[in-house]
Amino acid sequence: MVEGAQVRQLARVAVVGTSGAGKSTFARALSQQLGVAYIELDALYWGPGWTKPPLDEFRTRVDAATAAPRWVCDGNYSTVRDLVWPRASALIWLDFSFPLVFTRAVRRTLRRTWTRERLFAGNRESLRNVFDPEWIPWWVLRTFWRRRREWPALFEGPELAHLHVFRLRHPSQAQRLLRDAGAPPQYAT
Repeated sequence: MVEGAQVRQLARVAVVGTSGAGKSTFARALSQQLGVAYIELDALYWGPGWTKPPLDEFRTRVDAATAAPRWVCDGNYSTVRDLVWPRASALIWLDFSFPLVFTRAVRRTLRRTWTRERLFAGNRESLRNVFDPEWIPWWVLRTFWRRRREWPALFEGPELAHLHVFRLRHPSQAQRLLRDAGAPPQYAT
């Protein structure tokens, strides 16, 4: 349960988790309920044709977006972690099981490919990318266990001692946190 003091810590929230965990869906629902800006790091990063910005340009975008006093930001970009995490008042880690996130990642990728859903900067996912190491299901395979191993130590660093870390291990916990924070119950579990 999120108590009143903990809700106040949700002024600037970093939402992290493996691709397919539901970061964007969760962060969007939380930001709407709290009435704060929603920052999607993927939207700040990707350009047309899946082009990547120069690092200094990406960092400038993230720096400007997270300078506001209240926001919810989702994404796992280590190149801007030093901007986002120290500014956050809370960090929510959607640390769901591997079978769940991998299944979600595959389904989402296939759905987006089939429906030709437009993503950041008008980009679309394609099955041509199935051999690309950054194709989302491969990305989950490459990063899931490493993040689970490395992130707890990062959260305990002295520069992040101010953070209230919510490590949610099941979608029902995410749903409960949203409910306790007053968010509407449309977060998909």
